[in-house]
Amino acid sequence: MEYAIEMLNITKEFPGIKANDNITLQVKRGEIHALLGENGAGKSTLMSILFGLYQPDIGEIRINGEKVTINDPNDANKYNIGMVHQHFKLVHNFTILENIVLGVEETKHGVLSLDNARKKVMALSDQYHLNIEPDKLISEITVGMQQRVEILKMLYRDNEILIFDEPTAVLTPQEITELMGIMKGLKTEGKSIVFITHKLDEIKEAADRCTIIRKGQYVDTVDVATTSKEKMSELMVGRKVNFNVEKGEAHIGETALKLENVSYLPRHATKKVLNNVSFEAHKGEITCIAGIDGNGQTELVYAIYGLIHPTEGKIIMNDKDITNETIRQRTLDGMACIPEDRHKHGLVLDYNLAENIVLKNYFQSPYSNKGILNFNKIYEHANELIEKYDVRSGEGAYSITRGMSGGNQQKAIIAREIESGADVLICVQPTRGLDVGAIEFIHSQIVKQRDEGKAVLLISLELSEVMSVSDRILVMSEGEIVADVKPEETNEQELGLYMSGSKRGVGYEK
Repeated sequence: MEYAIEMLNITKEFPGIKANDNITLQVKRGEIHALLGENGAGKSTLMSILFGLYQPDIGEIRINGEKVTINDPNDANKYNIGMVHQHFKLVHNFTILENIVLGVEETKHGVLSLDNARKKVMALSDQYHLNIEPDKLISEITVGMQQRVEILKMLYRDNEILIFDEPTAVLTPQEITELMGIMKGLKTEGKSIVFITHKLDEIKEAADRCTIIRKGQYVDTVDVATTSKEKMSELMVGRKVNFNVEKGEAHIGETALKLENVSYLPRHATKKVLNNVSFEAHKGEITCIAGIDGNGQTELVYAIYGLIHPTEGKIIMNDKDITNETIRQRTLDGMACIPEDRHKHGLVLDYNLAENIVLKNYFQSPYSNKGILNFNKIYEHANELIEKYDVRSGEGAYSITRGMSGGNQQKAIIAREIESGADVLICVQPTRGLDVGAIEFIHSQIVKQRDEGKAVLLISLELSEVMSVSDRILVMSEGEIVADVKPEETNEQELGLYMSGSKRGVGYEK
């Protein structure tokens, strides 16, 4: 059988870690082939080797049966290989069209000529229903639209082998459905797709076969249609995984966080992004804010945590008005936050793991004394959390965070915030980009915080997570709270109606 891609006996080592240990991957022509593994299992490294970002220490690559050497991404392009990276590689102050042609520009007498490119890009956009606006800046478009730009970059270069690295980690449920449709369309055109993920539902939805790797080693290649999700998760994690969130009854205590008529009108805007939001979050309860992305959840978290100040209304924590307090003061008052954007608001990427773990309390005892840092205590604390939360990296506490896998960066933030002992824990998309084993662990930690009497505010776009983790669901639509329901008294369909604005809950009628 001739394969479109064969990666045979690939081994790649970095300082302190064997990322790929004798892995073989064989992808047929015209198939969607999933690459499944835990955070840090070596999936992205393997695909970065295929794309020419790394060279293997041992092993060979064959494209359409022919042995090739891929020294850099230009070589990859030569063999018609394209890649959509987990963290997109786009120039934010360039337009969509400029980003697509970057590196393969057409010039006339030394001047950039975009006429032919525009025609080809719009034809591709129509053909695959990508609906892009070529003259918009990347900084002005949604994350889902940025991903479409990355896909168009590959199609524009006539790539036949397409690599998607965790493509759904930052997408809304609607965008994920659209992406699955696009991938199936590409497969019908005869393109070969490698799809890195750890979301088993998506593998079942889109993939033909699936190769599973664990801790850098090949485990198995299975036929997706005949293999259960439970079996795939067991092969991935090495043990049986419980898909149900284990939690007892909530023992609801006093109010920890209270919002009174909070509104926010951004400068130069004509419409409020938050409109008269009022609710209470209690100790011993997981309150979930559900909604379609872009309906005010981000601004709500920013207002609660102090990244923006509301135009109207009050925010009260433990009976103290914190509306105009600084972020540090809110942290000292007992608030913790797992942010939506781990790179922008969660980590200093060029600091090491220990420095990131102590980022919010480095100025307090025992980590410093009279302004002098106590590195022994800092690294001791970091090592405890790395062990407890299974944060995997090449050089432990000394690993530079930028070089870690996205899932392990997320685990580091979760460890820091949960272990801060805060009264109010805000969790925004806490399991985004995590594998089933890690999700099971994080959900159990969130429930444990609730059972220890903390108030947990969960913001999630995953309806299955909303239904299984929360004790109470507040639904947001267009900057307003439109329903307050218990998970056992509703279902995903009804939540969808609230989220889209076509239904309102009792007491929230206009």
